[in-house]
Amino acid sequence: MRFSVYQLSRKGGREKNEDRMGYCYTRDAGLFAVADGMGGHPEGEVASQLALQTLSAMFQKQARPKLEQPLRYLHDGIIAGHQQLLRYATTRALLDTPRTTVVACVLQGNAAYWAHCGDSRLYLVRGDKLVARTRDHSYSELQDTLSQVVPMNERVNRNVLFTCLGSPGKPVIDTSGPLVVQPGDRLLLCSDGLWGQLPDETITQTLAGDTINNSVPELVELALKSGGDKCDNVTVLAVEWEAAEDARTVGAVSTHSLGDNVFASTIQASLGSGAVVDDLDEAEIERSIREINEAIQRSSSKRRP
Repeated sequence: MRFSVYQLSRKGGREKNEDRMGYCYTRDAGLFAVADGMGGHPEGEVASQLALQTLSAMFQKQARPKLEQPLRYLHDGIIAGHQQLLRYATTRALLDTPRTTVVACVLQGNAAYWAHCGDSRLYLVRGDKLVARTRDHSYSELQDTLSQVVPMNERVNRNVLFTCLGSPGKPVIDTSGPLVVQPGDRLLLCSDGLWGQLPDETITQTLAGDTINNSVPELVELALKSGGDKCDNVTVLAVEWEAAEDARTVGAVSTHSLGDNVFASTIQASLGSGAVVDDLDEAEIERSIREINEAIQRSSSKRRP
């Protein structure tokens, strides 16, 4: 694989940054993810960090050096992150569970696969055209979809989500792919601090108008300026697929010379505040995956005639 990646996160007008971002890769597969810890619940930065740590741990275990089932991995990884949050709250006797949204993308072979829960988004831009975008798990996005079928008079707050990691109910997870990617395609993963301030047209045109090293900082600054003193955390991770090899390009990665079991990651185990999240229990992750697979098998057997 050959790609360029650029990531940037700013606190905005909030007291702390509860967003987390990062990427991992082997010779044949790459994982890119953004999580947005939810305000109004405790330890949002812990929730987003745990979600990414879980995805990273499972990626390292399963990508040897590629994933057998990328969409299954994404689904299982997000569910395992959700269950880690429930256990975290239980072991610490928290009155409420830390919660987060997440969007994650796998690039493998010549295809992209992605999944999300909540309203962190993925954009795929080809040339100057928006090829794909995730649809938020929010009542406002649902209302926009329904309004194409039946008239909808009252508008709802875009910030109200009907699913996330750490919620009492099972998270809703949407998966997409495989979608064949072409050289020069750009993927952008972001928290709602970006898209909540900028329309899709601005995001698409800005991302397409310059290198990702220049367009990502420009997008973040535009969002911060638009949001003003009360702007939310703004986090953006952008990837250009099969970017031209250039030693001067910031974030340029070529994996051709990596060995079968080589794994690299920017997802850290510690939080920016200095607090350390407990190491993920591999047995717990394995149990989560096993429980999910057993539930899927039971569901499939019930559908058989």
